[in-house]
Amino acid sequence: MKWLSKEERILLGEAARKRVARREHGELSKKSRPTSALQLLKRSMRGRVPELIELKYQRMLESPFGYFRGAAPVMAADLAGLPYTGLFAQLCGDAHVRNLGAYAAPDGRLVFDINDFDETIPAPFEWDLKRMAASLVLAGIASGHKNGSAQAVVRTFVASYVKLVHQLAELPLLEANHWQVHRIKDVNPAHTAMLQAERSTPQHALQQLTVAVGGKKNAAHKFRTQKPVLRRVEGKEARAVIASLASYAMHLEPQRQHLLSMYKPVDVAFKVVGTGSVGLRDYCIYLEGSGPLDPLFLQVKEEPASCYAPYLKKPRIPKHNGQRVVEGQRAMQVQTDPFLGWTELAGRDYLVRQLNDHKGSIELTDLAGDALAAYAELCGELLARGHSRSSDAAVLKGYLGEGSGFADAIAEFGKAYAERTEQDWQDLKKARRAK
Repeated sequence: MKWLSKEERILLGEAARKRVARREHGELSKKSRPTSALQLLKRSMRGRVPELIELKYQRMLESPFGYFRGAAPVMAADLAGLPYTGLFAQLCGDAHVRNLGAYAAPDGRLVFDINDFDETIPAPFEWDLKRMAASLVLAGIASGHKNGSAQAVVRTFVASYVKLVHQLAELPLLEANHWQVHRIKDVNPAHTAMLQAERSTPQHALQQLTVAVGGKKNAAHKFRTQKPVLRRVEGKEARAVIASLASYAMHLEPQRQHLLSMYKPVDVAFKVVGTGSVGLRDYCIYLEGSGPLDPLFLQVKEEPASCYAPYLKKPRIPKHNGQRVVEGQRAMQVQTDPFLGWTELAGRDYLVRQLNDHKGSIELTDLAGDALAAYAELCGELLARGHSRSSDAAVLKGYLGEGSGFADAIAEFGKAYAERTEQDWQDLKKARRAK
């Protein structure tokens, strides 16, 4: 590939405005949807655990935002039907306000960043911004904001994104690649998640997820059964889950392989997580190090293809979807889970990561009042950093340019898509009642 100067890369971004003018991003045509949302949702249920499909629908029916969380495949189809820039970055893929959170970095420090990459894939950068914009409007309304003020918050989000992209484009490449957002603790929702993460230790998970066998203080532990969200797995199924750790370990760095070898698998459970992931196979493995009070919990989570994959021509991604998620996460995050890896189980692809190791997330109630705007600004910075790490801040800068036109357009889109989501939610409620 020919080396290009920063000025030449900026011009490449400016040229992309001829494909899609920045003001065009505000448009949302009904004709862009290839089929009904109900049909798209039904299609996305293929291959899931049949008895959990109804639970996923129940969680989506709780609110428009709950619907939005479970309807990434619907939005992927909608976005693919619109004109797009062709400026690719590694997408989070499911960018919404609750898919950012706190977790422990390899050195033990707590960090706050994008933390859900099930749908990650290289795709037009603006798709992440449009999904986050719609989520901010929906979350804003759910947390007591009027529609107009929630839409104004989207402009704050995009302005923050644009500002950091411009800043990163002017830095030396190595410095931009390691850029840290330092004011996280000044943003109340993020600070709350950090405090939650401080308490969310493996020992806390031991209390929450397991019971002592025999009742003694230092007794062995087994997973609780709390159907339908948690059930112990035994016999052949449990042995297969534990056996999958062998191929997983091969993908870890040597020092992580050594650390993992110090732990002994003790018990296995099936756990239901999130909204979009309900119905996928998700296992937890409880391991012990130097005794029952030295736990490690690993999550072995099924990863089907990204919901964007059908709409991209020959995406440059690994065939293994667990590996796709790992590589996408590493591309966007400065610090990643040291036990991040992938494996196979019964012909399906799985991601492996730590479960409940200093993890914390926000609630919609955390976004009341001025907190929504402050949090939106932080979302813009974190997405800008992730996209700049995985693509080219200079090219993005060239496209985004100066002024508020792009932010105004994304705000219009966020409002329009939130309204579409409300209608889709109503349609789902009617369809489930009529069933």
